[in-house]
Amino acid sequence: MSDGVRPQGGDKPVTPEPSGVDLARVALRAAKEAARARGAAAQQKKQARRGGGLRSGAHADGRDPMALGSAINRLITERGWETPAAVGGVMGRWPQIVGEDLAKHCVPLRYEDEPDARVLTVQCDSTAWATQLRLLAPRLVARLNEDLGHGTVRVIKVLGPSAGPRRYGSLRAPGSVGPGDTYG
Repeated sequence: MSDGVRPQGGDKPVTPEPSGVDLARVALRAAKEAARARGAAAQQKKQARRGGGLRSGAHADGRDPMALGSAINRLITERGWETPAAVGGVMGRWPQIVGEDLAKHCVPLRYEDEPDARVLTVQCDSTAWATQLRLLAPRLVARLNEDLGHGTVRVIKVLGPSAGPRRYGSLRAPGSVGPGDTYG
């Protein structure tokens, strides 16, 4: 053997045995990795005792508390409830939209949100107010679409006063439809 690197008659080099310094480096690296693993385990135990899990840091993220209005708006947007919520707001703000006089006599009943229909149904307590609302319908549709977004309401369906059941008897005029016979 000349250097102790090549064996006699062999082609492969032989790696020398680690010396004292190399053994110390390997032992130190293994000790550091073990300490790091113990530290991470201890940290996880501490978090578990304190309520654990991920905690919010200095910057805002999805787990931070938020105002109720913001949370509701986020929920409405995520679920796609913008139009129904806006129409519900119109039902609540009806007197401000149409005016106090008209709101006393005409009440919104329902909104049909089918893409080809988009009809707001309103019931009036007399035929005179129903006629008045029919005359104001184009302006009211424009006002509602201004608040809700273009094309949200296409038609306002006006219902007259609801009449009681028809009374049949000898004291009726032929062709009369009852107490709402001036309507329509």
